[in-house]
Parts: sequence; structure tokens; C-alpha cells
Amino acid sequence: MSDAAVVRLPEPLRLRELAAELFDALHDKTFDGTGITRECYEEGENAAMAIFREVAERHGLKVRLDAAQNMIVSLPGDDGTKPALLLASHADSVPQGGNFDGGAGVVAALLTLIRLAGEGTRTAVPVRAMVLRGEESAFYGRANIGSRLLFGTLDPKDMAAKRRGTGRTLRETLSAAGIDVDAAAAGRRMIDASTVKAYVELHIEQGPVMIARKFPTAVVTGIRGNLRHRSIMCRGEAGHSGTVPRWLRRDAVFAVADLLMRLDEHWMRLLERGLDLVVTTGVIGTDPDQHALSRIPGEVAFSFEVRSQSFETLEAFYELFRSECRAVSDLRHVKFEFDDRVYAEPARMDESIVRKLVAVSERLGLPTETLASGAGHDAAVFSNAGIPSAMIFVRNANGSHNPAEAMDLDDFMQGVALMHAFAVEGP
Repeated sequence: MSDAAVVRLPEPLRLRELAAELFDALHDKTFDGTGITRECYEEGENAAMAIFREVAERHGLKVRLDAAQNMIVSLPGDDGTKPALLLASHADSVPQGGNFDGGAGVVAALLTLIRLAGEGTRTAVPVRAMVLRGEESAFYGRANIGSRLLFGTLDPKDMAAKRRGTGRTLRETLSAAGIDVDAAAAGRRMIDASTVKAYVELHIEQGPVMIARKFPTAVVTGIRGNLRHRSIMCRGEAGHSGTVPRWLRRDAVFAVADLLMRLDEHWMRLLERGLDLVVTTGVIGTDPDQHALSRIPGEVAFSFEVRSQSFETLEAFYELFRSECRAVSDLRHVKFEFDDRVYAEPARMDESIVRKLVAVSERLGLPTETLASGAGHDAAVFSNAGIPSAMIFVRNANGSHNPAEAMDLDDFMQGVALMHAFAVEGP
């Protein structure tokens, strides 16, 4: 690209206009009629990647794809030989989600590089942006696909996971995207960790805490891990609703309801003891081909997820879960069949980087508040791979994973200012 074609935007006001332009473009290209859908390695995510590439190249930045098909954006003078600060987030979304989950972090990273290039700022270490693919678990039941590929932590069971609705395996999807699936299945790394000095990710908060406390920005101290089953089958016995008495029933719906109420009781008691824990069954249903008002359901499929910042809490609650499954099975004469357990490790953010982000926040007149992330992020994968990592949260109304996400652009630009100031100083 010639110098004449490069657009320079050093002024914060023009950066704000560019941010609005990017969010509008993302919405226009990936709106599904209800919300935002950017499925990993498919049309929506590809459209977002194309938008990010175009704006980066338009402003004179260098763009390449790594072996996992994540996008790396660097400044013109960066020859790639020195370890860099990575500013990153993900391009994909859940089905019918919001426009800012993932997208905000990518836009923040790009704006930071554009400002550094426009002002000719010399930073303590090289600064690069990374656009990660496949962070959401919505389609294949495994989160952080793009970052896990980098560190060789996708296993053959992950590769065999089938996309809901189509049955296409993750292996087939990754292969179609040009990724070496044999290397991925063998756990071979696709990144040289020595090229990464640190990792920082901006993200919207996906809960209500910052709205309630009136914090436009915050610094993240840790990320909850999770234990999951994509699908558990409770098998009982179908029967006529009018002829089978309670004591002879093997009702799968009542069995699952009984199980969930037991888990809720355990959850409440553990919270009273001060443990960090959330429990969710986000998918549940009987076979629609067998639905009838007068039929006792013989099968129910459901998902299971428990999250905590503590590995010990995750494992302890999982054992409670399996124990209650056995108890319900004995009491209600049903059987539980489990698919493979999926585990995402909890992560602590680097204390030194957290302190620096808090100090920079104070200098900028921003809140110096810290909080933990209940949602998972790619930052956890980088942290658990031994790379010093941290996160910046931006206030966001109406939660996340829904079309009503409502991040204020003024809050976002304060988060970008924090990211830029930290990038100049370096980790």
C-alpha cells in the first residue's frame, strides 16, 4: 500500500468516529434479523475478519494470518523479531448475540495501533493486535478454539465434537479453514511463546456489577474456569399419563427436575460458605417427535456447567453432581448417560500487569476498581500457558450473549485510552 493511500487518525475525536464506523459495519454485515451471529470459521466471523483487515490496511498496518488462521496486525516498523505486547480479543459471537462481545476488544486493539502509528509513538516493547477465532463455545461446545490451537490444547475429542444442527465435526470445519488438523489433534503448538511478552484483552463486562457500581472501566483479577457436559441423557420409560401410578413411573422429566433442585440446594449452601460458584443447565429438552400431553416422557437431554475461580471448588461440585445423579437414578429408576467432560481451567491475571493497569487508570482519572470475570476469555488460555496476561473491562448494560448488549461509546473510548496508555508504557 502506498503512503498516499494510508489514512492517519491520531486525534482521539477521529478515533471515536472510526470506532463508531467499525461497530456499525460489524452490525450491518452480521445482523441476522434478531441479533448478531458471527459463527466461528463461517460467513459471519469471516465478514468480521474482513472488516478488521480492511481498516488495518487502510491505516498502514501490516496484516497476516497465523497457523490457526487468527489475524496478527503489526505496526509498519515491527520486523517481528522482538517479543511483543499482544492486544487481542475474538471475532466470533454466539447465535443472535450482541455486537460488542469480542468485537469491542478487537476494535480497541486496532484503534490503539492506529493511534500509535499516527502519532509515531515509540513504545517500550513492540505492540501487536491479535484477532482470535472461535472463542465462543456455542457451536461446538468447546470455547477458545483459536487460542487453544495456538498452544496445542485441543484434544482429539474436541476435534470430533459435532456442530449443533448439522453434525459437522470441528475437525472438518478447521480443515476447511486451512488449518493443519493433524498437528492440532497431536497437540503441537502453533505459536512460539517467546514472541509474546504479555497479553492484554479489552472486553465488555457480561454481568451487571459495573452498571450497578457506576464504573465505566475496571481491571480484571481472574477468570472463572468451568466443567461441562455438552449433553447428558436421562433415560426412563415412556408411558400413558393416565394409567401409570407415581410409584411405578420412570419419568425422565421429573428425574431431571429433581436433580436440578438438589444441585440448586447445594449451590446455595456453598455460596453461604463464601465459595465462588455458578451452576447452569442452559440446554434441556425432550424429543419433539415424541411430544404428547398424555405421554410420560421417557428421555430428557440436558447440559451441565459449573464455573468457579477455584479448581478445587469445580471438582468438588462435580463430584456432588455425579453423586446426586446416582441418588436420583436409584430413587426414580432412571439412568444417566454422560458424554465427555469438557474442562476449561480457571486463570489468575498477572499481578504486576494488574497493578500497572490500576496505576495507569488512576493517572487517567478512571476508576481503580478490580473485579473477577465470571465469563471465560482467551486471556485465560494465554495465562495458563505461562504468558503474563490481563484484561480491561468496559461497562455494558443488559448483560451479554443477547441482542440488547448496550456498551456506551464514551465508556469504550475510556477503555481504549487506558489500553493505549498501558501499551506506551509497556508491561
